Amino acid sequence: MTHTNRQKPLALGQARRVRLGVGAVILSLFAVTGCSSADSNTAAQGEETPPPSAAPSITSIPSTLPDQPTAPPTPVDPRTVKCEYRKDDSGAPAKFVGMPPAKPVKAALNAKNMTIKTNQGDIVIELVPASTPCTVNSFYFLAQKNYFDNTVCHRLTNLESNGLDLLQCGDPQAKGDGKNKSDGTGGPGYLFPDENLGPAYTRGVVFMAQGGDAANSNGSQFAISYSDEAAQLPAAYTPFGVVTKGMEVVDKIAKEGVIKNEDDILADDGGSNAPKMRVEIKNVVIR
Repeated sequence: MTHTNRQKPLALGQARRVRLGVGAVILSLFAVTGCSSADSNTAAQGEETPPPSAAPSITSIPSTLPDQPTAPPTPVDPRTVKCEYRKDDSGAPAKFVGMPPAKPVKAALNAKNMTIKTNQGDIVIELVPASTPCTVNSFYFLAQKNYFDNTVCHRLTNLESNGLDLLQCGDPQAKGDGKNKSDGTGGPGYLFPDENLGPAYTRGVVFMAQGGDAANSNGSQFAISYSDEAAQLPAAYTPFGVVTKGMEVVDKIAKEGVIKNEDDILADDGGSNAPKMRVEIKNVVIR
């Protein structure tokens, strides 16, 4: 399995093919982590799915997928977690700015929001580091290093193109023009395990991107769900937040549609399905 496949496509068992790597959110005070101190394949229980037209609040995100019962979560104290960041030796494109500390820093554990400042408007994501301490610690580290500055959101999927409604970002090497086949393969030069698996990926949920058959291979790519269609995905992707402000920005981008590359639409490599409305990330702020 190459890093390209880890970070990008994910195929559903139906006729529709999904060209992305994505994740989901379960936001409880006690959740399972993908770090060395917990089992990453359990989930917590939550409330019912909100209407597609509204971004869910932290307390309203469903905790389980339909017909997929899970065990109760193992309580985790994020202050005692030791994260397992490891070098990505696959040879995939990387913007290496160092490795996050194995012990999550206090500022990351106390972080409330991640604001993605883009040329189309700000997107504010409420974080839950108690559930995903290693993921938030990684984002905090990368944001402090200006890793995401002047990068683009390289993939937009919709029902017509891929059967899911998602905006994907976080590849520092991506061109976002619908032509560059390496789009979606870049990362920070390190990988880390899954955390907090189990819920449906409803509108507003933000989650890590990795191939569906490449567990525990998270990097810097993430996706934002802008409808409830992604609830059909298996619980295989790390959730770490929910959009509380700026879903209208995502909706505006989605409304403009997708750049289709018919020669590449079902390829294993990247390039297809960039958003027609160019999305440039100016800065990411976590506090």
